[in-house]
Amino acid sequence: MAGETAEQPAVLRRVLDRGAAAAQEVAGRIAARGFRFVLLTARGTSDNAALYAKYLLEVRLGKPCGLTSMSTFTAYGARPDLRDVLAVTVSQSGGSPDLVASTEAARAAGAITLAVTNNPDSPLAAVAEYHLDILAGPERALPATKTYTASLLTLYLFVEGLRGGDGSAARELPELAGQVLARGAEVARLAARYRFAERMVLTSRGYGYPTAKEAALKLMETSYIPALAYSGADLLHGPLAMVDNIFPVIAIVPAGKGGEALSPVLERLRGRGADLVVVGTGAEVARATDGFVLPSEGVAEEVQPVLEILPLQLLAHEVTVARGQDPDAPRALAKVTETR
Repeated sequence: MAGETAEQPAVLRRVLDRGAAAAQEVAGRIAARGFRFVLLTARGTSDNAALYAKYLLEVRLGKPCGLTSMSTFTAYGARPDLRDVLAVTVSQSGGSPDLVASTEAARAAGAITLAVTNNPDSPLAAVAEYHLDILAGPERALPATKTYTASLLTLYLFVEGLRGGDGSAARELPELAGQVLARGAEVARLAARYRFAERMVLTSRGYGYPTAKEAALKLMETSYIPALAYSGADLLHGPLAMVDNIFPVIAIVPAGKGGEALSPVLERLRGRGADLVVVGTGAEVARATDGFVLPSEGVAEEVQPVLEILPLQLLAHEVTVARGQDPDAPRALAKVTETR
């Protein structure tokens, strides 16, 4: 996991150098066909990448989006009318049977189908009409790290292609990712706070919300700490009641509208005396119990999630090792999860 986390600047550079043209070409072909709605299908880490794509498609492209309930296809046999729908399936391996079956069903129901995977020879890539390779290279550790950020960047380039953009906001991401990962000592210090944690909450809003969900997943699958992820708005609708002065909360605070929307939530958390760690802007880190300042000057909000997750991946690794567990082989998990 540590080695694959460290590979991410090189992987991001490869996506920009080798994958951008493919993303633009596929986006152009799909845009020419026209669609009115987008369905996003995924599981696990890829589901968090798909949620990021949902924000991009709704905010940047103005298209309504939904996250697929695969059991409507696989368990109930439903066959909705999907004409004029773009169905995007995101999967690292492209091998899960329910992803393959739901993509086949969507195509048969009239959808334009796109698979986004790390395996161009996968069953999912074979059944979809279009395919984008995220070019992350083999990922051997069970927790996904480089495939997540490669998926984010590939989806960003694809959406920019749909809207006629050039994806230039992502140009500096490889260098900035390297700068973030070089600050591992700061994360190791933060990890000491969570070695004995029994539970924690992660929160954000807007483009940062998928980061909160992905970080919670990483912490649960590696360190086995129950980690709950909430949109900041949802946190105020009930779950805030469980937060007290010994309850760790990690807030991802984007520089932009998402961070502005999260501001009143942070104020409520501080008012409850929460052990609040902020990953994001320097101003909010200064007002928290502790935190990690991300490079944000000149970084567009829509690409900040590629950087936001990096210190949280490091955190999951550090906490897991400190608890005497193996982050590369979490118990009861397999690299390819064959759900049906």
